[in-house]
Amino acid sequence: MDCWARRGRVVVTALLFTLLWGCNAAQPTVSPLPGGLEPAARAAKAVCPAHRGEARCLALIEPGVDPATAGLTPTDFQSRYKLPSGTKGNGQIVAVVGAYDNPNVDSDLAAYRAKYSLGTATFTKYNQQGETSNYPQGSSSWGLESDLDVEMIAAVCPLCTIYLIEANGSDGADLETAETEAVKLGAHIVTNSWTCVGSSDCVNPRAFAHKHVTYVAASGDSGDGIGAPAAYATVVSVGGTLLTKNGSNYVETIWDPSEGGCAAGIKKPKWQHDTYCNGRLANDAGAVSWDVAAYDSYGYGGWFSVGGTSVSAPLVAGIFGLAGNASKQDGGRTFWQASHHKDLYVLGGSCNGYGYGPYTACTGWGSPKGIGAF
Repeated sequence: MDCWARRGRVVVTALLFTLLWGCNAAQPTVSPLPGGLEPAARAAKAVCPAHRGEARCLALIEPGVDPATAGLTPTDFQSRYKLPSGTKGNGQIVAVVGAYDNPNVDSDLAAYRAKYSLGTATFTKYNQQGETSNYPQGSSSWGLESDLDVEMIAAVCPLCTIYLIEANGSDGADLETAETEAVKLGAHIVTNSWTCVGSSDCVNPRAFAHKHVTYVAASGDSGDGIGAPAAYATVVSVGGTLLTKNGSNYVETIWDPSEGGCAAGIKKPKWQHDTYCNGRLANDAGAVSWDVAAYDSYGYGGWFSVGGTSVSAPLVAGIFGLAGNASKQDGGRTFWQASHHKDLYVLGGSCNGYGYGPYTACTGWGSPKGIGAF
């Protein structure tokens, strides 16, 4: 897997690494996104700098946002996607795998839930050994990502049980350990809002292949092609959409910065029948990834607006929790079943990646319309 191809996109260049290079696990560093993206995305800042051969979280901070009107809320997600959030999800465990510690994640999640009347969380934070102590070194950058992930799950599935497993670092070995620990702890849904940086993969596909577990991953949004873990055939690869509201009406379109396309070197799953590429074709589905309200007190001072496929992946993971049958899934297969397409919104807009019929590489077969496709 030395290349993740996407039609109309330029493979990652030395410029990207110059812009994003370096990793400080303790400071809230943000990095500019490369050119070639839609203007709104270019103005955003990547929370986690890139360090070649390791993973980078994918959250984006939007500039110039009034904290009093910080963005889309749980009501917007639940209304647009026609979700049974008030009645479904009880007993379902959705796990987030990230790197480093956010010491405020419990209180930040409580603040988010209180703001939107989501009730008290059933939430536990673990280290990569499954302990509820001895957490790793803190990182306000990855800490924001953790806040965003658990808040988005809560936004669509407030009755779900949420676990956060904090890897010791952003290297592959630690993330794989955390991934495996999430399954040992009982999660049937594991979501990942990060991607490997560079031409080589930082995590082994075996860590995302446990039976009876649905793995979800953000596809990325920086224009440099899809990478692991979203590229793996056992993982639901989630792209991003732009959701705008006019009164009680919503308009949802493709968010073009979403990664997608052919994953070179990944065997095509049996449930994919396109003729575009011989290997795995991503994405499988899409969800909101821009102008979303989030809360973080650790390094970013409270309410603000975020974007990126770091938003859409945990939203989709939470909706799997609502559906309650994640243990019966096979990667993104459910979205490729023609009988499920009626339960997905067909999205308009531009996508520089491959598309045929209602399918686009940016957002797969569409965004959720109820839980029928899950």
